[in-house]
This record gives sequence, structure tokens and C-alpha cells, in this order.
Amino acid sequence: MTEQIGQIGQIGQAALPPSHDNRRQAVYWRLLARLFDPEEQPALESASLAVVEDIGLPPALLDPQASVDSVVQRHPELAAEFDGLMLPPAGPAPDGDGDADGGGRDRAAEVRRAALVSKVLLNVFATGSGTVSAGQLSRWQSDAGWLERALGCTPGELRGGRRGGAGGTGTGPGGTGVSPYGTGGRGGTPDLSRLIPAIGPELGAIEADLVKRMQLREVLADPRLASQLTPSMSLIEQLLRDKDNLSGVALANAKALIRRFVDEVAEVLRTQVEKATVGAIDRSIPPKRVFRNLDLDRTIWKNLTNWSPEEQQLYVDRLYYRHTARRTTPQRLIVVVDQSGSMVDSMVNCTILASIFAGLPKVDVHLIAYDTQALDLTPWVHDPFETLLRTNLGGGTDGTVAMALAQPKIAEPRNTVVVWISDFYEWRTEPLFESMAAVHRSGAKFIPVGSVTSSGRGSVNPWFRERFKDLGTPVLSGHIRKLVHELKTFLA
Repeated sequence: MTEQIGQIGQIGQAALPPSHDNRRQAVYWRLLARLFDPEEQPALESASLAVVEDIGLPPALLDPQASVDSVVQRHPELAAEFDGLMLPPAGPAPDGDGDADGGGRDRAAEVRRAALVSKVLLNVFATGSGTVSAGQLSRWQSDAGWLERALGCTPGELRGGRRGGAGGTGTGPGGTGVSPYGTGGRGGTPDLSRLIPAIGPELGAIEADLVKRMQLREVLADPRLASQLTPSMSLIEQLLRDKDNLSGVALANAKALIRRFVDEVAEVLRTQVEKATVGAIDRSIPPKRVFRNLDLDRTIWKNLTNWSPEEQQLYVDRLYYRHTARRTTPQRLIVVVDQSGSMVDSMVNCTILASIFAGLPKVDVHLIAYDTQALDLTPWVHDPFETLLRTNLGGGTDGTVAMALAQPKIAEPRNTVVVWISDFYEWRTEPLFESMAAVHRSGAKFIPVGSVTSSGRGSVNPWFRERFKDLGTPVLSGHIRKLVHELKTFLA
């Protein structure tokens, strides 16, 4: 590698790299060098600067301290180029010309793309070490949004899916941490299956590391710094873990951040839940004969035999009305959530989801959280913010204490669904599984869930996974949309 860098250094001494391949190579060598070594390599820096200036891009692309937001704000024409930047090009390759080889590759475009890709990747993956400020965290979250946009997603989609669509309000206080330029995306569904490893969980891990490196209590105590924080799952986890050690202004700012995050996630989940059917039409009940239920099209069709050509009039001797009554058997939803440290994402999502289902008619929702002790959170199920403040993240896992609270709530098994969210690494495995099997045999719908995260990442105890499969209730694990679909099907 030293020899390669030396060769590129010689290229940098020349007026310009002699070919498009060398230009692109210089940019990517600089990217690799900066990712693995924070110290500048003068030869690579000078070669990359020559490339960037020659192709008409701003030198700020090479400044590690400049966010993508700041570059785009100064050069708005670049915003469209970041959109889908890392997706395969659409349409046929251009015909060969001065900048393309015989195979139709546009070498000049590849150099430009390499410079833009390098900027995004370097800002997201070269996070350095040491203490992180609120401004640095917000800047990283914004840059991660640009990376997601480059992959054809909306900012936040790979890390959590809570800021989909255009709606960013900037990176300043009260904003979402993604600039108006960085909230787009092409709107399609990109094929990210070839990414090895899956990039969403890795972005989440980087974000979690940045949050851990913050002096969070000092940041929360300063309203100006706290206002720069962008709520994320990693940040909320730290706030929930540390909430008992906060007071005064710091506690107030922490609660404000938690509520902002809850509201954002609830908005996304509520949209998914509202797409549910509300029950089949009950045709055993006669339609109510009021004007708003009048089926005008059917009425005309059924009375066409009464049409008078001479008078050009339709005589109606019978009116037809729409059925609006639906079968709405009262349903009971019991959500049991493992609140140990490994299940924070699921705890937050399911608490919010339970509150949304609790707002539906004819649905009686109960919420239980547990580690080595169980807590019935049903009195606060309509307010996920208050529910989360009463959780106590961390500790061991003993599902039998939660089952002791859940079983008495199953009054009518046929109208009851029990959703159990855990990684199922339990202290007492056999007794817990037997009680779960008993719930299933009683006629209640039992849904074991391994994860309800946005990324779908989660580890499930293989002992439980195999036994649930044999029981006919395989573990549901993946995106939270899967759980929403299961619940909609049962409650419809």
C-alpha cells in the first residue's frame, strides 16, 4: 500500500492525473487512507484536490469537518446528484464518446461519482474517537441521512424508518437533523440485499457509539445544546437508562426528547395501523334507511325497467341502501414485552404500538413489561410517553413472572391475542414454554415475537425458536410491519 500511495503522490505532483482511471483511483485511495488512519497523507490529499478542482467540484468535499449539508447549502445544484448516488445507473449506458470507453462506460462521470461517494462515506464512517458534542451527533445524523438518500432511501429509513418522506426542518434547534435538501430520496424500493453486511444495523451501531461518547448529562443541562439533539433510538435508550439520575432542566430536556421521538414513531405506526380493515360487513343486520346510506348506483340499476322513453324519466319504486354495520366482536390484546437491555428497540416500538391499538374501538389492550420482575403498565397504555418513563431497562430475564400477570387476563381465549416480545434467553425455559403452550392450546392466539425493530435485526434463543415452530406458532421476527399485519388480521 505504501508503494501505491507513493505512485499516486507522484501523480499529485503533476498538473493533473493522466487518466480518468487514475483520477478515480486517487480519490478512492484517499478515502481508504482516511478511514483507516485519521492522519492526512499529503500525497493523496494533493492528488485528490487536483482531481476535484479539475472536474468542477468544490474543494469543501475534501474537508472532513464540512458536513454534506453545508456543502449542499453552498452548492444547491449538488443535491440532485446525491439522490440515488449509490444506486446502479438507470437506463442504457451512454454511447462511446470522448469521456467513455468502447464499452459505453462514462469514465468522467465515474470520477465525479467517486468524489461525491467518498464525501458521504467518509463523513459517516470516519467518526474518530473521544467525546462527542451535541452538534457533532446532529451533524453525523444528517450525514447518515444523506447516505441513506444516496442508497435510494429516505433519511432515517435504514436506521429506524421514522423520518420517511420530505419533512425535515433543518439541523438547527427543533429540527429533525436532516436539512431540507436531505429529506428526499427517489421514492422507490431499492434492492439492498447485496449489501454485506446489512448497512442499517451498522449505522445504528455507529450512532449508538456516538451517543455513548457524549457527556449526555452536561448536554441536557444546557438548553442550547439539548435543542441541537436529534432524537434517535440510541439516544432514547440512553435517556431511559439514565432518567433516574437526571433532575431539573436536564430531566425536562430529556422528557422533551423522549416525547418528540415517541410522537415521530407513533405517526409512522399509526399510518400503518389505520390501513387495517375494521371488520367484515354484517349482512344479517338490515341497512339503516337514511339518506347517507342510499346506494344510488344500485337503485338506478335495479329500476332501469321503469325507464319511460316517452317521458325521459326513471320511475323508482324501490330504494336500495348500503350495509354499514360491521361485525365487531370485542377483542383483548395482551402485549408482554421483555424490557431487558437487549430489547430496548422492541420495548419502545411495542409500547407505542399498544397505545395505538388501545385507541381502536372494541379493542381492550393490556401491556406488561418484565425483566426479573413484572410490571402491569395497562393504566398508562394510552400514553406511551408515560409508559416508557415507568420502565426500568436492563437486568435479567424471567418470563414466568410476566406470565403470572398475563394468564388471569385471558377471560375469553377465542377473542384474545397474546403478543410476547423477547429474545427468549430465559432463566426458566421449560416452565415458561409450557405455560405459553397452554395459552395456545386454550384457543387464544399466541404470537411470539423475536424483534420488532425497523432493521429487523435480532437474536432469538434457538431452543425456543424450534419449540414454537413445532407448536405451530413460529417466532415472528423482522420489521414491525409484520407484527402490525398479524394484529390487523386477528382484529379485523
